[in-house]
Amino acid sequence: MAASPSTARAINDRLALELLQEEGPLTAGQLKTLTGLSRPTVADLVERLQGSGLVTIVGETGGRRRGPNARLYGLVADRAHLAALDVRTQSVAVVVSDLLGATLAEAVLPIGGDTGIESAVEGAAALLERTAREAGAVRLHSVGIGAPGLIDPVTGELRETSGVPAWHRRLVAALQERLSATVLVENETNLAAVAEQRVGATRGQGTFVLLWLGLGVGAALVLDGKVRRGASGGAGEIGFLPVPGTSGLPSATGCDGGFHSLAGSAAICELAESHGLFAEAGPQEPPAAAVVRAAFGAGRAGEAFLDALAARLAVGAAAISAVLDPGRVVLAGEVGQAGGTALASRVEARLAEMSPLRTEVVATSLGGAAVLRGALLTARDAAQNDLFAPPA
Repeated sequence: MAASPSTARAINDRLALELLQEEGPLTAGQLKTLTGLSRPTVADLVERLQGSGLVTIVGETGGRRRGPNARLYGLVADRAHLAALDVRTQSVAVVVSDLLGATLAEAVLPIGGDTGIESAVEGAAALLERTAREAGAVRLHSVGIGAPGLIDPVTGELRETSGVPAWHRRLVAALQERLSATVLVENETNLAAVAEQRVGATRGQGTFVLLWLGLGVGAALVLDGKVRRGASGGAGEIGFLPVPGTSGLPSATGCDGGFHSLAGSAAICELAESHGLFAEAGPQEPPAAAVVRAAFGAGRAGEAFLDALAARLAVGAAAISAVLDPGRVVLAGEVGQAGGTALASRVEARLAEMSPLRTEVVATSLGGAAVLRGALLTARDAAQNDLFAPPA
């Protein structure tokens, strides 16, 4: 059955808005080419979108002014302001952007382990509000939050998880009560995968696994273009994966004896010490990231350490490959960033010896910004779903 005229207009408008979002300012002629719509239809939708306040003329093409056909149309960037938070165990990072994703203001707040719950929540909420004011955002439309821990696949809420500070869950609830904005929370590793898929190392790839290497370990599973959380939200809890080379088996109450015991920050530092390598970590940095960076300038000892680390990481990657056959694994987190392509190529070579399934291993291309980028993309999607929706 053919779509009604109003439905067809809504579909065409949404398509044009998404093209302006992704491709930047476009002329009516370029919109016609990209959408496949007729010239009169494009002219009508441009007029509608200008009238709605979503689109405006931002300039003209060419060196000379050439009239209506040369006009460049673009989204009204300040139609909505967005925010993203990267909530770590001992810090919160905030970025505020416009609808086009341009950064307007950003800030970081360290939060010590001895900080009380209420003080931590108030400090983080105040940081967001202050950063929004600096960005000139009178009202935030959507806020994306990345945090460690599990997300309930039914409610979308951050679940209470051992090892995660209690103020994390309180912060999400406090922001939902304090702000008129839409507040969305997602596991930090999943958000890093969203960012890598949209603008990073796996851009356009529908199936891959992101292996997060920081203080602990985790994985994000992207299958057929979607992040998969699992039945209880625990998909990717690779720290609990039973593996050879540890002193025991993990349990329901702790991941000691699992892959965490091979690839967590403390385990990597112990491995480095066995090769005579030591390094001082920077603020808010896992010590393992510092020793991995130091290894590249440590001669034979450093090479031996990197080979041993790659062998450990390949154990986890091989298990992932055997079950999911993702085709690509991204090494992310602070340790993945520190190891870069050199560590990734070592892991890929070792993995090829362990698995018959061809699996490419690459390093993150977004580094420490991946979680914030993913949270901002999530906030932007929410804003677009609202603003680009047809009128009721």
